[in-house]
Amino acid sequence: MTSAGGGFGRGTGVFRRKPIEQIGDDTSDTSLTRTLGLWQLTAIGIGGIIGAGIFSLAGAVANKTAGPAVLVSFLIAGIASAAAAFSYAEFAGMIPKAGSAYTYGYAVLGEIVGWFIGWDLLLEYTAIVAVVAIGISGYFTELLSLLDIHLPTWMLGAPGTETGDVAAGSYKVNLFAVLLCLLIAFVLNQGMRNAARFETTLVYLKVAVVLLVVVVGVFHIDTANYNPFFPFGVSGALTGAATVFFAVFGYDAMSTAAEESKDSQKHMPKAILYSLAISMVLYVLACLVLTGMVNYKDVDAESAFATAFADVGLNALGVVISIGAILGITTVLFTFLMGASRVGYSMSRDGLLPPWFAKTHPVKHVPSRITWVLGIASAVIAGFLPIAEAAELTNIGILLAFVVVCVAVIVLRYRQPDLPRGFRTPGMPVVPAIGVVFSLWLITFLNPETWLRFAVWFLIGLVVYFAYSRKHSVMEKEESP
Repeated sequence: MTSAGGGFGRGTGVFRRKPIEQIGDDTSDTSLTRTLGLWQLTAIGIGGIIGAGIFSLAGAVANKTAGPAVLVSFLIAGIASAAAAFSYAEFAGMIPKAGSAYTYGYAVLGEIVGWFIGWDLLLEYTAIVAVVAIGISGYFTELLSLLDIHLPTWMLGAPGTETGDVAAGSYKVNLFAVLLCLLIAFVLNQGMRNAARFETTLVYLKVAVVLLVVVVGVFHIDTANYNPFFPFGVSGALTGAATVFFAVFGYDAMSTAAEESKDSQKHMPKAILYSLAISMVLYVLACLVLTGMVNYKDVDAESAFATAFADVGLNALGVVISIGAILGITTVLFTFLMGASRVGYSMSRDGLLPPWFAKTHPVKHVPSRITWVLGIASAVIAGFLPIAEAAELTNIGILLAFVVVCVAVIVLRYRQPDLPRGFRTPGMPVVPAIGVVFSLWLITFLNPETWLRFAVWFLIGLVVYFAYSRKHSVMEKEESP
C-alpha cells in the first residue's frame, strides 16, 4: 500500500505508521477545545524555557565552568536547540494533534518508536515537574527565612546525605513542593482557557522581573569584569553549553498542546520559534549584566542575581528577584505537566494505554484523569525524594525525543517531499542533523545511574507494550479483518 504524496506505505507490525495525511486532516476525533492563540502558545513556551536556567544555572556555570563566556555557552546551546526547534516547527505545521514527539515518531518511524518516546517522556516530564517543585521550595524556604519565618523541620524535604537519618525515624516531606504540584494539576484541570490565562500572567511577571534585572543592572556594570572573557578556555564555554542546554528547551512540551490551538498549523511553528528566540535574548542580556556586575569568581552559584544586587546595596531588589524566581519557575511546572498529560492522553487515545486515561472532563474539556495521575505522581516524587535523586530521572528522554524528531523530519522530507508543510526546516538535512549530533553528544555527558534508570524504564515499557499496547492499539484494530 502506498500513501498519498509519494509515501512508501504504512509499515507493518510494530513499525506500522499513522499516515500523516490522515492525522492532519482529521480534526474531529478530539474532546479537547481549541482556545489557545499565538501569544498564549508563545507564553507557554517561554514559561517552559525560562526557569532555573536564568535565576541560578547561569550563575553556577559562570562561576565554575565558563566565566563571562557563559554568554557564549548559552548562544551555542541556543543554536543547537534551534536545530531541533526547526524540526518541531515543521511537524507542528503538518500535524495539529496532541502528543508532540510521540505523535511525530509514531507517524514517521513507526508505532514502537512512538511508544518508547511517549513512554519515556511520561517519566521525564513528570520528574522535571518534581525537580522544579523541589527547587522552588528551596527559594520559598530561603525567602521565608529572610522574613524571619521558620517552618517545622518535618516540612523541609526528604532526608538526604546531610539532612537526616531515615533509620532513626527522621522522615520528612517537602510539603510546599507537594502542594505546588497538586496546585498546578488543579489549575490545568480548570480548562485550558483559564489555565493559559494563569500561565500567561506568570510569564508576564517573570519577563518583567528579568527586564528589571537587566535595566537596573546595566548601570552597575564594570567592564573590567569581562576580562578575561574565557578564563576557563574555549573548552569551558563548550562544557558550559552542555550544562545550560537543559535550560533552553521547553517548546517541545508546549507543542503537545497542538489540539488546543485555534490554528495549530499556522500558529504552533511560530510559537515554537518565537518562544526560543525571546528566551535566548533574555538569557543573553541577563548573562551580560550578571558577569558585568560581579567578577565571575565572586558570582554566587545558587542565588546569583539576588546576591549581585545585594553587593551593590540593592537588597530590596534582591528580595523582588527571589519572589520573581518563585513565580517565574512555577511556569515551568505548568508547561511540563501539561506536556506529560497530553502525551499520556494521546497514547491512551491511540490504544497504547488504557482508554480510561483518555477520558476528558465533560465541561472543562481537558484530560483530567491523566493530569491528576501525573500531578499526584510528581507530588510523591517531590515530597519524598531528595532533589539529586529526582533529577536523575530527567534529561535522557528529552534528548532522545530531539533525536527522533530531527531524524523523522529528514526521513519524511525525502519520503513525502510534496506533503503540504506550513513551515519548512531550513538547511535540510544539515540543520536537523546538527540537532541529532548535538543531542547524542549531550547524552554522553549523562552519568551511569541515568543510563541504568533508562534501561529499567525501557524494559518495563517493553513488557507493557507487548503485553497490552500492541494488541489494543487502534492501528491493530484497523488492520485486523
